[in-house]
Amino acid sequence: MKFILLFSILFFNFLFANSSKEVLILHSYHKGYTWTDEISKTIEKTFSTYKKEEIEVTTVYMDTKRIDNAAYLNSLAKLYTQQFEGRTFDLIIASDNTAFDFMIKYHESLFKNTPVLFCGINNFDKVLLEENSMKDYMSGVAEDVDLEKNFELISKLHPKLKNLLIINDTSITGYAVKRDLRPIIEKYKNKFNIEYTDNLEINNLKEKVSNLDKENSVILFVLLFKDTTGKYFTYKQSFAQVKEVSQVPIYGLWDFYLDNGIVGGLLTSATAQGEAVSKMAIEFFEGKKITDIPIIEKSPNIYMFDYKELDKYNIDISSHTNNPTIINEPTTIYKEHSKLFMFTVLIIFILSTIVIILRANIQRREKLELELSNRVEFDKVLLDTIPNPIYYKNIDGKFLGCNISFALLVSSSRDEIIGKTAFDFFTFKVASANTLIDKELLTTFSTSTSEFTFHTPSNEIKHIILNKAVYKNTDGTVGGIVCIMDDITERVQQKQFLIQQSKLAEMGDMIAAIAHQWNEPLVELSALVQDIQTSYLLNELKDGEVNDFVNDSMIQIKYMSKTLSDFRNFLKPSTKKKLFSISKALNEINEIIGKQVFYSNIEMTFNYKNENEELLVYGYENEFKQVLLNLINNAKNKIVEKNIDFRKKAQIKINIERSAYYNIIEIIDDGGAIDEKIINSIFDPYFTTKETGTGFGLYMAKVIIEDKMRGIITVKNVNDTVVFTIKLPHKKVQK
Repeated sequence: MKFILLFSILFFNFLFANSSKEVLILHSYHKGYTWTDEISKTIEKTFSTYKKEEIEVTTVYMDTKRIDNAAYLNSLAKLYTQQFEGRTFDLIIASDNTAFDFMIKYHESLFKNTPVLFCGINNFDKVLLEENSMKDYMSGVAEDVDLEKNFELISKLHPKLKNLLIINDTSITGYAVKRDLRPIIEKYKNKFNIEYTDNLEINNLKEKVSNLDKENSVILFVLLFKDTTGKYFTYKQSFAQVKEVSQVPIYGLWDFYLDNGIVGGLLTSATAQGEAVSKMAIEFFEGKKITDIPIIEKSPNIYMFDYKELDKYNIDISSHTNNPTIINEPTTIYKEHSKLFMFTVLIIFILSTIVIILRANIQRREKLELELSNRVEFDKVLLDTIPNPIYYKNIDGKFLGCNISFALLVSSSRDEIIGKTAFDFFTFKVASANTLIDKELLTTFSTSTSEFTFHTPSNEIKHIILNKAVYKNTDGTVGGIVCIMDDITERVQQKQFLIQQSKLAEMGDMIAAIAHQWNEPLVELSALVQDIQTSYLLNELKDGEVNDFVNDSMIQIKYMSKTLSDFRNFLKPSTKKKLFSISKALNEINEIIGKQVFYSNIEMTFNYKNENEELLVYGYENEFKQVLLNLINNAKNKIVEKNIDFRKKAQIKINIERSAYYNIIEIIDDGGAIDEKIINSIFDPYFTTKETGTGFGLYMAKVIIEDKMRGIITVKNVNDTVVFTIKLPHKKVQK
């Protein structure tokens, strides 16, 4: 937490950057299809006015007006899996039913947990979201053509109407409209004749349209993208062919037909859909949860008419609609002059205020420059007052600045540091390792904590923790790396001192172990000396007996010498990590303490689950043996203190096995369970139940296993036994 706060305070000028939102627009249809283009244009227009943060839009077209089958959609899913791999979107906008259905089916696999807004959805039902577990991720705008009001409008505008021809196709949208038409046709069938067609070839359809009675007939043009032969049309192509032969007014349901020859109607508007869904998106960017944005189930339809068509068929809408949108209406002289007047006033106002604005801007810039200069100076002073070494560098690894502490650490001035790289101040090994960390950070935009050791120019050994983060420039581009160092040299040295102190605390037990180990060879040497003395006194001493005496004595002396060597090696601290054998370490510990355990009436057994496999770990061998010695000694002493019945041997079992990620050593003794009140405290420093105990042993065992060897040590009671478990990684752990 302190580093996050420190970064924000110290590097405001470097870390501040404009945030942005990533939005994916998934269109069911193709670019060039007016409905789709108008939705896209409206969304992007709304987003362009949002000033709080930049909105990056990625637009994808599914083209399902021309290709619509399951195999194609499956192929799109595979394509999008590759296309959007590694990309994360803040929001997805799905337009029209195919994109909506696709998002329902593939949201979990392609865009998991990403909020979705939809628009242009026919026959929307909230139940669909609940059934597909999408109610927490989706909101949006339904598309609902208001057939009822359009029938009502047509009947009012044409009170003498006798024939209504409805033209539709068999697309998904066409089927949806057909289903909704049935009850309305039933309602109006007694008022005028209604003929519905979606199964004619285009030439037959044109013939039917041309034969309509022009005095009392009207056409309701729904959709026509394919005729019964499978021939594909754009919306303009199909409507143009119908319009070409029609002598009667044509009404529609969508606004993209409006300037192509329909009279108008209560139209489903792409612009209205785009405005509604983009406003929802802005609400989401402002902090609203997707679940708190209500679904607009009533489609935002608009009364829209073409003045030319109204005039052509002498249709008066004034008494039947309020404030309709009318296109192609002739501009009056008043309106022309009114706009010119307003434009002139606006220009004058702009010109009048430019001078004021420019002057204010100059003053503001002067103030900002002064504040910036003060801020830079403040940051510099603040940096230099912090004892931790701090530096920042660009994406090429060149130092851009640092504080005095860092300059002192590398024995250079700031001017000498700026423009150089880590290779100029640190060893090749240290510089290379940190360069790799920096490259990964610049790719992932994350933070990093790492540790390394190096020699200063004055040959001091320093143990340093590096806390790094990526900063951005004010234009949003990646600037480089900021690093705050923490000198832990004293802590490392203190830990090493405590480990050695812990070893010294074990010396009493070690000396007792040596005494036990020397007992037998001393007895053996005493017997050999007595035998050789007896032979000498009886004048029976032979050369061969002397040689045997010497050989046997040397064996015992070498054995005693080896125990002293083991003792010296145990006390010697490990300076470097290395690969070593667990079984070898256990055998050496057994050599040191085995006899003492045996003479305490305790049976110690070693159980290898993987007998034929050499188990290797990377770490500090002597410190590891120190941990084993401490745990076995504690178990032995506890058993002795409990006054176990000496007619029965007590047990210390050591189980060794290899798991998927760890080498596991279990040390189990039957000297009685640890009090549950203290079992969670036994690894704490200075905690002991012994009157003369230091409280170092188990604490240092935890430090050695977990801090120095990146392993895990735990303890638990199992019935009346205690189980210490040590887990050590198989491979070398990179810092």
